[in-house]
Amino acid sequence: MAKGHRSQIKRARNESNKETRPYAKLSYARISVTKACFVLDAIRGKDVQTALGILTYNPRYASSVFKKLLESAIANAENNKGLNAANLYIAACYADKGPTMKRIQPRAQGRAYRIEKRTSHITIVLDER
Repeated sequence: MAKGHRSQIKRARNESNKETRPYAKLSYARISVTKACFVLDAIRGKDVQTALGILTYNPRYASSVFKKLLESAIANAENNKGLNAANLYIAACYADKGPTMKRIQPRAQGRAYRIEKRTSHITIVLDER
Protein backbone atom coordinates (compact mmCIF):
# COMPACT_ATOMS: atom_id res chain seq x y z
CA MET A 1 0.00 0.00 0.00
CA ALA A 2 1.24 3.48 -0.86
CA LYS A 3 2.25 5.84 1.93
CA GLY A 4 0.89 9.35 2.24
CA HIS A 5 -2.21 11.24 1.25
CA ARG A 6 -3.70 10.81 -2.21
CA SER A 7 -2.65 14.31 -3.30
CA GLN A 8 0.95 13.67 -2.16
CA ILE A 9 1.05 10.43 -4.13
CA LYS A 10 -0.30 12.16 -7.26
CA ARG A 11 2.18 15.03 -6.89
CA ALA A 12 5.11 12.59 -6.64
CA ARG A 13 3.87 10.61 -9.64
CA ASN A 14 3.44 13.74 -11.76
CA GLU A 15 6.94 14.96 -10.89
CA SER A 16 8.44 11.66 -12.05
CA ASN A 17 6.46 11.75 -15.34
CA LYS A 18 7.28 15.38 -16.12
CA GLU A 19 8.55 16.13 -19.63
CA THR A 20 12.24 17.16 -19.51
CA ARG A 21 12.58 17.88 -23.23
CA PRO A 22 11.71 21.36 -24.54
CA TYR A 23 8.19 21.63 -25.90
CA ALA A 24 5.45 24.06 -26.87
CA LYS A 25 1.73 23.46 -26.52
CA LEU A 26 -1.23 25.19 -28.15
CA SER A 27 -4.61 24.58 -26.56
CA TYR A 28 -8.01 25.12 -28.16
CA ALA A 29 -6.70 25.61 -31.70
CA ARG A 30 -9.58 25.96 -34.19
CA ILE A 31 -8.35 23.07 -36.32
CA SER A 32 -9.83 19.59 -36.39
CA VAL A 33 -7.49 16.80 -35.35
CA THR A 34 -7.68 15.03 -38.70
CA LYS A 35 -6.66 18.15 -40.63
CA ALA A 36 -3.89 18.89 -38.12
CA CYS A 37 -2.45 15.39 -38.46
CA PHE A 38 -1.81 15.84 -42.20
CA VAL A 39 0.67 18.61 -41.44
CA LEU A 40 2.10 16.98 -38.30
CA ASP A 41 2.89 13.77 -40.20
CA ALA A 42 4.91 15.81 -42.72
CA ILE A 43 7.25 17.29 -40.08
CA ARG A 44 7.53 14.47 -37.52
CA GLY A 45 11.16 13.37 -37.02
CA LYS A 46 12.66 16.15 -39.17
CA ASP A 47 15.25 18.65 -37.97
CA VAL A 48 13.84 22.07 -37.13
CA GLN A 49 15.26 23.94 -40.15
CA THR A 50 13.74 21.42 -42.58
CA ALA A 51 10.44 21.48 -40.68
CA LEU A 52 10.30 25.29 -40.81
CA GLY A 53 10.85 25.13 -44.57
CA ILE A 54 8.07 22.57 -44.99
CA LEU A 55 5.66 24.65 -42.87
CA THR A 56 6.53 27.88 -44.69
CA TYR A 57 5.57 26.53 -48.12
CA ASN A 58 2.73 24.20 -47.14
CA PRO A 59 -0.60 25.65 -48.41
CA ARG A 60 -2.73 24.29 -45.53
CA TYR A 61 -4.07 26.66 -42.87
CA ALA A 62 -2.68 24.50 -40.06
CA SER A 63 0.89 24.93 -41.26
CA SER A 64 0.94 28.66 -40.42
CA VAL A 65 -0.27 27.88 -36.89
CA PHE A 66 2.29 25.09 -36.45
CA LYS A 67 5.11 27.29 -37.75
CA LYS A 68 4.46 29.76 -34.95
CA LEU A 69 4.28 26.91 -32.43
CA LEU A 70 7.54 25.37 -33.66
CA GLU A 71 9.31 28.73 -33.40
CA SER A 72 8.04 28.97 -29.82
CA ALA A 73 9.39 25.49 -29.03
CA ILE A 74 12.79 26.44 -30.50
CA ALA A 75 12.86 29.59 -28.36
CA ASN A 76 11.96 27.53 -25.29
CA ALA A 77 14.83 25.15 -26.04
CA GLU A 78 17.35 27.96 -26.45
CA ASN A 79 16.26 30.13 -23.52
CA ASN A 80 15.10 27.62 -20.91
CA LYS A 81 17.26 24.57 -21.64
CA GLY A 82 20.31 26.25 -23.22
CA LEU A 83 20.27 24.00 -26.30
CA ASN A 84 21.68 24.86 -29.73
CA ALA A 85 18.95 25.32 -32.37
CA ALA A 86 21.10 23.73 -35.08
CA ASN A 87 21.08 20.35 -33.27
CA LEU A 88 17.34 20.17 -32.58
CA TYR A 89 14.82 17.86 -34.23
CA ILE A 90 11.12 17.18 -33.71
CA ALA A 91 11.02 14.19 -31.39
CA ALA A 92 7.23 14.10 -31.07
CA CYS A 93 4.28 16.10 -32.34
CA TYR A 94 0.67 15.22 -31.81
CA ALA A 95 -2.82 16.69 -31.77
CA ASP A 96 -5.32 15.74 -29.10
CA LYS A 97 -9.04 16.33 -29.41
CA GLY A 98 -10.39 19.47 -27.75
CA PRO A 99 -13.94 20.56 -27.03
CA THR A 100 -16.37 20.88 -29.93
CA MET A 101 -18.46 24.01 -30.40
CA LYS A 102 -21.95 23.12 -31.55
CA ARG A 103 -23.79 25.50 -33.85
CA ILE A 104 -27.13 25.33 -35.68
CA GLN A 105 -27.67 25.74 -39.45
CA PRO A 106 -31.31 26.43 -40.39
CA ARG A 107 -32.62 24.17 -43.16
CA ALA A 108 -35.82 23.79 -45.16
CA GLN A 109 -39.21 23.09 -43.57
CA GLY A 110 -38.20 24.21 -40.08
CA ARG A 111 -35.41 21.69 -39.65
CA ALA A 112 -32.04 22.49 -38.11
CA TYR A 113 -28.75 20.83 -38.93
CA ARG A 114 -25.90 20.78 -36.45
CA ILE A 115 -22.52 22.25 -37.35
CA GLU A 116 -19.62 21.04 -35.22
CA LYS A 117 -16.65 23.38 -34.99
CA ARG A 118 -13.89 21.14 -33.71
CA THR A 119 -10.86 22.23 -31.71
CA SER A 120 -7.61 20.49 -30.84
CA HIS A 121 -4.70 20.69 -28.43
CA ILE A 122 -1.38 20.55 -30.31
CA THR A 123 1.99 19.69 -28.76
CA ILE A 124 5.46 19.81 -30.36
CA VAL A 125 8.32 18.19 -28.42
CA LEU A 126 11.92 18.81 -29.49
CA ASP A 127 15.10 16.91 -28.68
CA GLU A 128 18.81 17.27 -29.40
CA ARG A 129 20.68 14.98 -31.80
